Amino acid sequence: MRVVADDEEGLLLWHPAGSDFARLVDADGNTQHEVTVDQMRDPKLTVLTWQGYDILVLMPPQAAYSVWWFFQEGLFAGWYVNLEEPYVRRPDGVDTNDLILDIVVTPQRQWEWKDTDEFDERIGNPLYFDSVTAAAVRAEGERLIKLVEAGDFPFDGRYTDFRPDQRWPVLRLPADLDR
Repeated sequence: MRVVADDEEGLLLWHPAGSDFARLVDADGNTQHEVTVDQMRDPKLTVLTWQGYDILVLMPPQAAYSVWWFFQEGLFAGWYVNLEEPYVRRPDGVDTNDLILDIVVTPQRQWEWKDTDEFDERIGNPLYFDSVTAAAVRAEGERLIKLVEAGDFPFDGRYTDFRPDQRWPVLRLPADLDR
């Protein structure tokens, strides 16, 4: 992703459709959404092409979520709340861990939970989270839903008119990423 800003609000990143991203995929074509990591057969980090939407991602410091602004053909198409562990900075980027449960929000601030079945199935799996952590994840989602409904930042309309610099190319990952 391209860094747009890195300040007290957080790390603001741009990722246009057509850019590379990496995902763990097993020999049967499964990702972590279809099966748990321990059930994947010969998983490999695979470079894929991001499809459909351009995204602007805000990762607030010490926050257990990121907010994604979706754009289609340059127009704001809604928000996506990705519940995740707070990011940790590395010399060449940041690391976080997805907590599976998400919230999809329309431009009119209508919202719905996403991946609830997958989230519930992972509770108690030692590679994921226990019931206490799951309750905290859901509580953070409910807190963010209140921000959505109130139209408070980051759901206050800020960044909905974002336009990238036209000179920014699509982003490519190194060919030797799998090493």
